[in-house]
Amino acid sequence: MEKSYNYLKELIRDIPDFPIEGVLFRDITTLLKDPKGLKDVIDIFSERYKDKGIKYILGADARGFIFGSAIAYNIGAGFIPIRKKGKLPYKTASASYELEYGKNEVEIHIDAFEKGDKLVIVDDLLATGGTAKAMVDLVRKLEGDIEELAFMIELEDLNGKEKLDGEKVFSIIKY
Repeated sequence: MEKSYNYLKELIRDIPDFPIEGVLFRDITTLLKDPKGLKDVIDIFSERYKDKGIKYILGADARGFIFGSAIAYNIGAGFIPIRKKGKLPYKTASASYELEYGKNEVEIHIDAFEKGDKLVIVDDLLATGGTAKAMVDLVRKLEGDIEELAFMIELEDLNGKEKLDGEKVFSIIKY
């Protein structure tokens, strides 16, 4: 049984009807500005992945960068950004995913890691799983070894895990 980190929920602001009516947005900016909250989140992730032979932390654009680089630093791993289409300067691999209003794409440099490198993918939120699935597809395309996908928040009622083909998922806070 995983430890409860529900005390961190108090640091997250709920904003009703954003970005559209009927959506309850979980705003993490209030947690990010809290020194203890930010430290606790980074420490929880870092403790989980230290001494596991993780070569790279992959952070999703943009909030995965906030946590991912700090985790990588703490565990002695490298950091690799997964960016929105058109943001990386070198040759890339890409994967698309569905949004409520269309499609989007994420990209990674084709030489970001070597086949079999042990990786963790980090993002702030797992909702419907579209972005996470696209990141998994990218890593599989380049033959990386995904240790786990790590999220600060998981919205369980949206069933995002179901899209991830049995990948291991760790979420600090669950709604």
